[in-house]
Amino acid sequence: MVNRIIIAFDFGIINIGIAIGQEITSTAYPLKIIKTKNTKQNWSEIKKILQEWQPKLAIIGLPLNMDGTEQQISYAARKFANNLYNRFNIQVILHDERLTTIEARTQIFNHGGYRALNKKNIDSISAIIILESWMKQNNK
Repeated sequence: MVNRIIIAFDFGIINIGIAIGQEITSTAYPLKIIKTKNTKQNWSEIKKILQEWQPKLAIIGLPLNMDGTEQQISYAARKFANNLYNRFNIQVILHDERLTTIEARTQIFNHGGYRALNKKNIDSISAIIILESWMKQNNK
């Protein structure tokens, strides 16, 4: 098994949740939330994170409808993934993120109750779920 550092992005129009993990342990933890401005990503902040962590792979959550079809934000997530690859030459994989927000809300509520349910927590936990889900599928 390869021991790569992997970064995950829970792409959103307003916020992008980021998690970091390592393949050998198949674990991840929240890194931060990056705000977007007028649907523009903060590439300088993303560059700093990539330089600091030196991930070998980026997993981008791909928002899909429950029937597996794409929606408007799916195209924006694909564009983000392409820009990430073109700007930083990092391998990028899109990963189905259906139900990650619901799972993140449930985990947060179970640990901290209603008061813990804020957008920042949800986005970062969603990024963890995306990354751990991808690692579970690919580290059999």
